Amino acid sequence: MFRPLTVQQPAGLLAFLFASLPAVKKNKVRQSLKLEFILVNGRATTQFDHPLRPGDVVSMGSESGRRTHNGLPVAMKIYFEDEHLIVIDKPKNLLSVASEAEREKTAYVHLTDYVRDGNERSRARIFIVHRLDRETSGLMVFARTGETKELLQANWDQGEKRYLAIVEGGPQADRGVLESDLDEASPHKVYSVPASHLTRHAITYYEVLKRNASMALVELRLGTGRRHQIRVQLAEIGCPIIGDEKYAARTDPARRLGLHAWLLKFRHPITGQDHRFESLLPAELARLV
Repeated sequence: MFRPLTVQQPAGLLAFLFASLPAVKKNKVRQSLKLEFILVNGRATTQFDHPLRPGDVVSMGSESGRRTHNGLPVAMKIYFEDEHLIVIDKPKNLLSVASEAEREKTAYVHLTDYVRDGNERSRARIFIVHRLDRETSGLMVFARTGETKELLQANWDQGEKRYLAIVEGGPQADRGVLESDLDEASPHKVYSVPASHLTRHAITYYEVLKRNASMALVELRLGTGRRHQIRVQLAEIGCPIIGDEKYAARTDPARRLGLHAWLLKFRHPITGQDHRFESLLPAELARLV
């Protein structure tokens, strides 16, 4: 806990907290922000670059005072929203969009209900920009207009998407590039095969952040955005993601897929402002490494 802090000059929220609380570990500050314990003028926020103006008061709330979003699952957090787009932290085991087996319990449906605020006659909509696998947790962005969707997707490669994965064993080199040609014909599983007119080339940049006797924490940056790309390529080099039985994992110590979309950077397609969002590795994964 800390006493309320009054802002003296413009700053981003996280930078302000780091400067104002030098004795507090930075990871603890980030965790408090993620858990909605940080209040700006009495309202909780998880946006690390929330703009502060002189006179704003930054304080720390309690768990009982955490902000909730009507109609959203408890584990699904909104990191940012305006009239053009919404950035969320998707929990594990939640589909991004509907499948043949599941139509209702998806991030898309929950957010549609949220923007309509319970009004069945509302024409408010959201639009899919990209997807995360059901088993993968982390940051996603949805558009609120068709124009925003088209602009985001047209410039999607100019943004940055980074993931954290806990893998069995670990790559031999501490950093490198994974390249393969993927066959995505099957709706259930992707295969790495020799290049042909039916395959799509996939590129992933990786760096090992930490190792222990049986597993490693790896950060991955996408060079391309293919389905199951990270999962296939890590399994191909003999380091499947923990809990990923589909791609030959032998262990499941966290009882979930060890993959988390932790960083998302992009330029707002309407305002032109650069945004960066971070989501800490979930506790059940972080404790392993």
